Amino acid sequence: MSEAAETLIRARRRMSNEAIAKHDAAKLKGFFAADVKVIVGDGSLIQGADDLIAAFKGQFKDPDFVTYVRTPSAITMDASGERAAEEGRWAATWHGQTGLSGPYLAGWSKIDGRWMIDSELYVTVGA
Repeated sequence: MSEAAETLIRARRRMSNEAIAKHDAAKLKGFFAADVKVIVGDGSLIQGADDLIAAFKGQFKDPDFVTYVRTPSAITMDASGERAAEEGRWAATWHGQTGLSGPYLAGWSKIDGRWMIDSELYVTVGA
């Protein structure tokens, strides 16, 4: 895998974590492909960047919601250099509540020269 591609993907993941921590839904949209598919921790499916951003906005309205943090452990590139898989652990926190956590897998595609998330799968296994 290209070290440069891995560095870019890890940087974009860090920036997306920062946008969530700041509750900045507008900035988050720039990380997702228009047709992104996300299976969230409870198994529900969110399709499309607009619906995903709407879900984030709903979370951001919760005064107890703090953030979601995704921490990559490995990034694997395909042979073409246009697609990558990111795997790691995620954790969610709320003020005064037990958080949620578990493993995740994200699919990244190079779209118009920029790494974008086109799919994600989150599994809740910890509370």
